[in-house]
Amino acid sequence: MVYLDHAATTPMLSAVAARMSEVQRDPLVGNPSSLHTAGRRARRIVEESREQVAGAFGAHPSEVLFTSGGTESNNLAIVGLYRARRTADPARRRILVSPVEHHAVLEVVESLAMTEGAQLDWLPVDPAGRVLPESFAAALQRDPQSIALATVMTANNEIGTLTAIRDLAHQAAEAGVPLHTDAAQAAPVLPIDFGADGASAVSITGHKLGGPGGTGILLLRRDVALTPWLHGGGQERGLRSGTLDTAGIAGLAVAASDVVAQRADRAGRLTALREQLFDGILAALPDAVRTVGPDVGQLPGIAHLRFPGAEAETLLMLLDRAEVQCSAGAACSAGVTRASHVLLALGLDEDAARSGLRFSLGHTSTEHDVQVAIAAVPEAVARARAAARPIPVGAR
Repeated sequence: MVYLDHAATTPMLSAVAARMSEVQRDPLVGNPSSLHTAGRRARRIVEESREQVAGAFGAHPSEVLFTSGGTESNNLAIVGLYRARRTADPARRRILVSPVEHHAVLEVVESLAMTEGAQLDWLPVDPAGRVLPESFAAALQRDPQSIALATVMTANNEIGTLTAIRDLAHQAAEAGVPLHTDAAQAAPVLPIDFGADGASAVSITGHKLGGPGGTGILLLRRDVALTPWLHGGGQERGLRSGTLDTAGIAGLAVAASDVVAQRADRAGRLTALREQLFDGILAALPDAVRTVGPDVGQLPGIAHLRFPGAEAETLLMLLDRAEVQCSAGAACSAGVTRASHVLLALGLDEDAARSGLRFSLGHTSTEHDVQVAIAAVPEAVARARAAARPIPVGAR
């Protein structure tokens, strides 16, 4: 079985599993909020892990908040920033947001619009899915006093396009607007320097680093006001109450350190494999379309292709039967297949937006995996296209 869906989740590193097992099996590790010996032992593990994570992403340990994953980090940042900014000035209702964000951002801002009066200011994207600095600057200049926050992802989870997030963050800072960025896809393979990049808040998830599922990070500057929406024990600077998962946090720290140690070599290797995959598929299927051209900055491990005349959902199932696992660019909700919102935002029509597949590579990917995929895709596309053709009236 060839696994090419690392952008969805990547296998846990063996060192992470070993560290978590060590912590979980230690009878002297208690609740990190307890004051007795077992509690202090757990607290030490948590704080040492916090220092590791901070070092990996260029942050101060006090700027690292542990969460249950990228979705919670996005929710905590966006909802917390919006409410804090509205409390300080009720006129701050605008949220600058790109239309190609992950659903864990889109559905948050849409909920705020429906329930708390947020006004969504959709940022235009170019044909590669990027929010350009000049477009962002124009949005900031339109009544900056009315802006609650901006949220723009560092790298797109579907097509892999990189945004000039540092430029956007510095523009936002000059305008006095907090900027949040979802860096879940970028963190495993690109340098994240929280201190220099300038964003107010950065969301990262553990399972895409090779860490445990159910763990996440929100990097939040100390001078940024955020209203908590989880209340209880006052953990994590009083911004995210709840008993901390000591073993999960310890494993997350190992994964973050591994990312730093392996990032440069891994990025080079994955870029080479990605280009090999593109070249092989496009040679076999000249009418296939590479969604993001080679002249656009993109994640090393994501190869997004469109296959005109074929439905992505059909392709996904056919490739799965051929033991190649990847991801369709479309989502299925309540039994209704929908075109990819990312591809629609690029200006593609419904048919084109239903024809995309994402192949994503990670730390376990090999040249053999790529060759198997290259061999399997042409037949799957031929069968998907045949299935999509209307049956002639006389043949019914």
